[in-house]
Amino acid sequence: MEDRQSTAPGRTGSTLRRPARRRPSLPDLLRDGPPAGPTRRGFWRSPLRGPWLTSVLGAVLLVGITLMFVTGLLSYAAYNPDLGANDRTPDRGWLGFYLFSWPTHPYWLYRLTQGVHVTLGIVLIPVLLAKLWSVVPKLFTWPPVRSAGHALERLSVLLLVGGVLFEFATGVLNIQLDYIFPGSFYPLHFYGAWIFIGAFVVHVAFRIPLTVRMLRGGGLRAELRGPADAAELVTPRPAAPTMSRRGALGMVGAGSLVLLVVTAGQSIGGVLRSTALLAPRGQNPGPGPNGFQINKTAASVGIRPRDVGPGWRLVVRGPGRERVLTRAQVLALPQHTAALPIACVEGWSTEDQEWSGVRLADLAALVGFTGAAPGVFVQSVQRAGSFRSTTLRDNQVRDPRSLLALRVNGADLSPDHGYPARIIVPANPGVHNTKWVTRLTFGEQT
Repeated sequence: MEDRQSTAPGRTGSTLRRPARRRPSLPDLLRDGPPAGPTRRGFWRSPLRGPWLTSVLGAVLLVGITLMFVTGLLSYAAYNPDLGANDRTPDRGWLGFYLFSWPTHPYWLYRLTQGVHVTLGIVLIPVLLAKLWSVVPKLFTWPPVRSAGHALERLSVLLLVGGVLFEFATGVLNIQLDYIFPGSFYPLHFYGAWIFIGAFVVHVAFRIPLTVRMLRGGGLRAELRGPADAAELVTPRPAAPTMSRRGALGMVGAGSLVLLVVTAGQSIGGVLRSTALLAPRGQNPGPGPNGFQINKTAASVGIRPRDVGPGWRLVVRGPGRERVLTRAQVLALPQHTAALPIACVEGWSTEDQEWSGVRLADLAALVGFTGAAPGVFVQSVQRAGSFRSTTLRDNQVRDPRSLLALRVNGADLSPDHGYPARIIVPANPGVHNTKWVTRLTFGEQT
């Protein structure tokens, strides 16, 4: 008799084998349509998404981010990074193609450009978040990749979104002096900006053919209302609306207005300074002649009493010549005054302060430069932290308002403001107005 194994369920010795399920291949997945979840258009049900809202937010960001990028480039140029001691972004290569000698006129130039850069960045945060919310369905397009060109476009979108979030995040942290990110802010923010703008250019380039087709087809008015593919954002199963599109846009605008009010005062000054709630706090030294904002205190960078006490000396060098001066001897030199603000990369700035001291051009003359003064390499007694030295261009040295300041607003500098001597130069970034100066080497740029 033929021996047969039982196939009845529950019996011992049953060896029934069910055929294994074949995993669906990629062609099967593409043919069957998007899987359940965010790749399906019906998953995103807000009735507010659509060409109109996306286009309005995009237009605001196009203007705003372009202005931010330009003022950011100007901020980088203001540091004179092509002078060796100032370069915080090594190996920038051709990315520094546009660099030029940063001017000293008008004296409030850096205060304006950096104030616009930082304030605009804060104000645009609600617009950016709303824009990302409005186009989030397109981030889950199905199929993820349709062609090599589509893959490149998707990569540009990834870099575009990642780049803009990175730039805004590091910028806000820098404004608040919270350096929790790895590495230096300067190269991170600089290279991040170029990655973002590169992705932006690629993204726009991919949209040009679509725009041209729309215009040739007589769709100018439709294109102005919104890109053709923005119609994909309209959900086929809209939920009940809780507000209108104009109401949503008004809410975004109100958020930006609130951020403007609590930010702009740190750059504008005057009565608005008290409204700058987002400005860094806790480092205002109080009332009096030295009672204006600082970033780094003497204690925070390791300044010891003996470094700035009676034993302090100013060493002034030129080719083959050197002068060593006490503070009393520096005070005995011709003194000049200049009303200049301090403006920092974080966006804050002071009102014009009345500085007095010796002109840098006069100090250059002490070591033989009686004609046109050259640039100068400035060194501080600061032992810790960044920007312990800086290089100033010849045009900065020659400006009659450029001083080795000893006093401010009629009083000696406080230790936190750079006693016994500091640099003050018109239109110069605050970190290049070096404090606790101990050595000036004219004609040297490294």
